[in-house]
Amino acid sequence: MASEKLRQHVNKVIDLTESEMTEFLSLFTEEKVSKKHFLIQPGDVVNSEFYVLKGCLKAYYLDSHGEKHIIQFAIEDWWISDFEAFFNNEPAKLYVEAIEDSVVLKLDKAILETLYIRIPKFERFFRIKTAGAFVSLRKRVLSTLEKSATERYIDFCKSYPRIESRVANYHIANYLGIKPESLSRIRKQLEIAS
Repeated sequence: MASEKLRQHVNKVIDLTESEMTEFLSLFTEEKVSKKHFLIQPGDVVNSEFYVLKGCLKAYYLDSHGEKHIIQFAIEDWWISDFEAFFNNEPAKLYVEAIEDSVVLKLDKAILETLYIRIPKFERFFRIKTAGAFVSLRKRVLSTLEKSATERYIDFCKSYPRIESRVANYHIANYLGIKPESLSRIRKQLEIAS
């Protein structure tokens, strides 16, 4: 089951032989993360990225005033980590916490580097995934600068159609950079308008 989900995920982007796919699938270790437990905390060495098989996680940081800022949500078929720490060999700045009981597949960086040499198609796979994440982040930054809270919420619902029912309102409000009361007001206005 786990390998089938990851197989389908990869097949959307690159074509592999059966032996290449088998080798790739063998590189992951499965980890269970209970609700409110952490995969990563600030200061950690981040040697892994995680593919979500089941559950929902969030990546966030705490600013100097102790305020939480949610950077990313990840549900089934998404990847999550502190990617800045992962790519730059720096200590983690983010928390990666399970919102629900979750199961992830862990891929270590050293293994990934070896994989790039053994099966170069994976450089293309992860380049496409990284580019997609970069574009999404850029869209989010521009949305924050240019769009109203209502427009940002509508964009969120389009981008994360399966997450809204699984994540508390205050998490969504935090991600959008608004107060929970504002999110409630926006939802009521949209219900009236529809």
